[in-house]
Amino acid sequence: MLNDYLKKILAARVYDVAIESPLHIAPFLSERLGNQIWVKREDQQPVYSFKLRGAYNKVVQLTEEEKAKGVVAASAGNHAQGLALAAQKLGIKATIVMPRTTPDIKVRSVKARGAKVVLQGDAFDDAFAYSQKLVEEKGMTYVHPYDDPEVIAGQGTIAMEVLRQLSGPLDAVFIPVGGGGLMAGMAAYIKALRPDVRVIGVESSESASLHAALAAGERVILPQVGIFADGVAVAQIGKNTWEICKDHVDEVITCTPDEICAAIKDVFDDTRAVCEPAGALSVAGVKKYVEREGCEGLNLVAILSGANVNFDRLRYISEVAEIGEGREVILAVTIPEQPGSFQRFCSLIGKRPITEFNYRYGDDKQAQIYVGIKVGAEPGARQALLDELRADHYPVLDITDDEMAKYHIRHMVGGHAPASVTDEQVYRVEFPERPGALLNFLRKLGKQFNISLFHYRNHGAAYGRVLVGLQVPEDKHQLLQQCLDDLGYAFWDETQNMAYQLFLR
Repeated sequence: MLNDYLKKILAARVYDVAIESPLHIAPFLSERLGNQIWVKREDQQPVYSFKLRGAYNKVVQLTEEEKAKGVVAASAGNHAQGLALAAQKLGIKATIVMPRTTPDIKVRSVKARGAKVVLQGDAFDDAFAYSQKLVEEKGMTYVHPYDDPEVIAGQGTIAMEVLRQLSGPLDAVFIPVGGGGLMAGMAAYIKALRPDVRVIGVESSESASLHAALAAGERVILPQVGIFADGVAVAQIGKNTWEICKDHVDEVITCTPDEICAAIKDVFDDTRAVCEPAGALSVAGVKKYVEREGCEGLNLVAILSGANVNFDRLRYISEVAEIGEGREVILAVTIPEQPGSFQRFCSLIGKRPITEFNYRYGDDKQAQIYVGIKVGAEPGARQALLDELRADHYPVLDITDDEMAKYHIRHMVGGHAPASVTDEQVYRVEFPERPGALLNFLRKLGKQFNISLFHYRNHGAAYGRVLVGLQVPEDKHQLLQQCLDDLGYAFWDETQNMAYQLFLR
């Protein structure tokens, strides 16, 4: 089987539309991990993904009769754009069936490459069923995104380039896995020529179909698939791809969405490229492998498979990247409800950067705060912080790994103030962001006013932004104004802001 695929890969026609993508060293990641980490830049293809290779290799080999009837695929992702461009290059009509829920940017991208887009149903299964109807009624050729020998061979050309580009030793190649087309093509080529090189698949923990199949000894269908890494969100490994992967993949590593987000940040730091979640999956796998094995000085290659990320997902990615790296801890802490409590807590934290601080007055005895704190990546840094707080008699609950806390509760801390919160004045304050800036803000504000509402988030910007509520009797309004003036920071009185009146007062 390997020899058959080796011949197909060597004969594959991909360079009419694809480039030989560069293989770059990742300097920051290499230094941090103690190994030479190489990244194969498939995100630099004309459609920002490797999918163009397999789609073109399939279409270019169709008969003239098949070409005349056109090609069709059901896809809302990179395969759609790859097939559209391949068909455009060859002057063939292409129809892409997409669910109605597909983001408009992807619809426009496919149309821009000359394909006809048909929106059908609300899920992929509906789109696939309609594409099969077109195959039956109009004789169109269905181009599978991964489970086709010619598609597999097209993707395998990436392995051919890697072995040629890296002339020195090569210890392992890390390859993202969805349906398995890229994995199978690269594994076939590498194991045929360099069986000593470890071929390691990397899957999202939300869609680990190859990992499950290897464990069971046969293809299985996952009962549920998460779509964060939508480029690899496949419930069952392909039939053709399984025949290769089951014998020629050395192991599969699974990575969580948090770990994938951390890898996206790592890739950005080294290349200034923003990968899609599936595109950075291989880097997440490299990091877990190095941590597990404790290896040093190896040459490890990660395939950056694509960069078609929705812009609105970047907020989510940046929000959890530090958690995924283990450099941010999220805590629920109980503090006394009395003037100066915030300052004392921040003093105990010391120079550790506070990334988030959410609080709303509950009663006159104690308060629950939701706080994010950066810690070192070294082992034990997280536990050391917890030990320090507990030694100082703070009740602490570590909620860093609580999914609901991270993605929902953090934005919902608060609510309407109880009747006991009187004379509340609300201000929005901006101050230059630097280590210790929040503590300095609290010290300057002093202990003269009870803080009844507080929100702060450090996004790495030049300025820190705080929304603060203070209990200020009428006879102390002038004193508050003086304190705020003395701070030297820009501030705005938001006490009459309607959003505050409706949701928080």
